Amino acid sequence: MLEIGLVRERAADIQEAADRKGIALSIAELLSVDDRRRALKRETEELRASRNRSSKAVEGLMREGKQEEAEQEKRQAAAQLAMLKQAEEQFREVEQIFNVLMLQVPNLISPDTPQGASDRDNVEVRREGRPPEFAFEPRSHVQLGESLGIVDIPRGVKIGGTRQYVLKNGGLQLHRAVQQLALDLLLNKGYELLDVPVMVKEGTMISTGYFPGNRDQSYGIQGEDKWLAGTSEVPLVSYYGGEIVDLSAPKRLGAVSACFRSEVGSAGRDVQGLYRVHQFAKVEQVVICKADLPEALDHLERMTANSEELLRLLELPYRVVAVCSGDLSQKNYKQYDIETWMPSRESYGETHSASLLLDFQARRSNIRYRDEDGRLRHAYTLNNTMVATPRILIPLLENHQRQDGSIYIPPALRPYMRGIDMLGPDNQTK
Repeated sequence: MLEIGLVRERAADIQEAADRKGIALSIAELLSVDDRRRALKRETEELRASRNRSSKAVEGLMREGKQEEAEQEKRQAAAQLAMLKQAEEQFREVEQIFNVLMLQVPNLISPDTPQGASDRDNVEVRREGRPPEFAFEPRSHVQLGESLGIVDIPRGVKIGGTRQYVLKNGGLQLHRAVQQLALDLLLNKGYELLDVPVMVKEGTMISTGYFPGNRDQSYGIQGEDKWLAGTSEVPLVSYYGGEIVDLSAPKRLGAVSACFRSEVGSAGRDVQGLYRVHQFAKVEQVVICKADLPEALDHLERMTANSEELLRLLELPYRVVAVCSGDLSQKNYKQYDIETWMPSRESYGETHSASLLLDFQARRSNIRYRDEDGRLRHAYTLNNTMVATPRILIPLLENHQRQDGSIYIPPALRPYMRGIDMLGPDNQTK
């Protein structure tokens, strides 16, 4: 959330950000509502002060025995009370409209964010590795998973419906191995690792910027003020919500958690396999730092580099893209996506995302720190996908497949895979 003073100061820039992000919001309407809200607030304060004066006058007149004048002042106080109640009701109504509009205000967009309408307009920044050239007809991750007995999608659908799956034996091992490798990398870089709730309050979703815009992508718990988070970014940022934090050094937080997304709007897209599923696991990075743009941009590059290091260890070809304005969410100021080569798609598919939010999220969550002059300021927040699985299993299985259907295991994963260097039928427990 932006501060209303900044919205007034940079109304044209924020309207442009809303337009470029595809958010149907009129900043002029918001400012008009705010004008009305401010006027009603002044009116209620004046009426309240006037009524208080009348009440005191009644007391004084009663003490002096001036009954008739006191009765007249009472009638005036009663009329003022009626007007005050009416003004307060109007103020509450207008303030509610104001708050709804404020929750829709987007973050500003970095000057170097590419123009564009969708992910097709994202701009490649760099790429590493070359897609493999197979001397045989490569199989998809679904075919490989089924032949090795490590992925069972039909039974997953039987149990939980569409976009569900079961990982078995080596599939589960890979799933857990990439998570632990990611956590160990973060631990070595000084991150504090947390196990966090994935069932969170609605207010937590609002304060981190996921609501109201992504409500339809989330699962709610019927009859309770609880939602299943689609990323541990939500609880990680909220960990310091409402606090004054010591940011003499930035807070670097990491977590692995189950994540849940309804995938509304993706009917018919990526229905086969593990690319777009309702339940997955993600190792997330969150950084909370001082409100210093150069420092925050450096954190963004470092967080992206962490994910790239993981992909290099997994020996997977990938590219980094600058996310365009039309693919940028309401809360993000600047974003990189990492796309990993997926042979069955004959293209790169998104596997990671790194975002800088400035103080947008910290204002909603009320995360503050004291600057060098002792003044309270809202912090900056950043987040990044260290790894999401089972999606990462798609490039792992497909890029590292061998002609006999076995899967090469990169050395970085072997300590978490009981030392095996190839995943084949012989590695599977019957």
